[in-house]
Amino acid sequence: MEEIEPLEPGRYYHIYNRGINGTALFSTAHHYRFFLKQYANYLTPVVDTFAYCLMKNHFHLMVRVKEAHEFDRETLLSERGWLKVPNVSRQFSNLFNSYAQHFNANTQRTGSLFERPFHRKVVADDSYFTRLIFYIHNNPVKHILTGDLTTYLHSSYQSHLSAKPTLLMREAVLTWFGGRKEYIRFHQDMNNEDFGDIFTHPVSGHRP
Repeated sequence: MEEIEPLEPGRYYHIYNRGINGTALFSTAHHYRFFLKQYANYLTPVVDTFAYCLMKNHFHLMVRVKEAHEFDRETLLSERGWLKVPNVSRQFSNLFNSYAQHFNANTQRTGSLFERPFHRKVVADDSYFTRLIFYIHNNPVKHILTGDLTTYLHSSYQSHLSAKPTLLMREAVLTWFGGRKEYIRFHQDMNNEDFGDIFTHPVSGHRP
């Protein structure tokens, strides 16, 4: 059996998973909203989220695992009743289990919903961080759900440009690209090039 690396504090990860045997994870707009609601409940206390995209039978996330000094233990205890900071992988499992129970009850299905274990890749350099933002947002185009990534409703692209409150690391992402205009231009430019392997394109800068 393949050994799964633990999610380590302070590191950035590309997290992705799909429905078991390719089964649908989302059937209605309510399901997308409920997944994000549960994600905020279980994961926001332990990770920073930079980008996401929810597809019909899979999803992609880019996160950074928080370090010990970043936790407000008094708030975790008073607002959530957590006596200690939870294990991040366990929080993902709690998310998947909670969502699966709701989805199954809502769609009259039974059994496992997500593949196990969920997939993770370390975002080891700045180039990968930058290109991964586009890769995640471009997934609906890649899978021919839309011809324009900017119109897809279930990704973080529009949230990054919105003025509405968000739990995303919006300002960090926009600052990383140099502002709103540069963020938009980057996505446009990437649409016009042969994207290829997201590991192969050098980009200067330092991750937020």
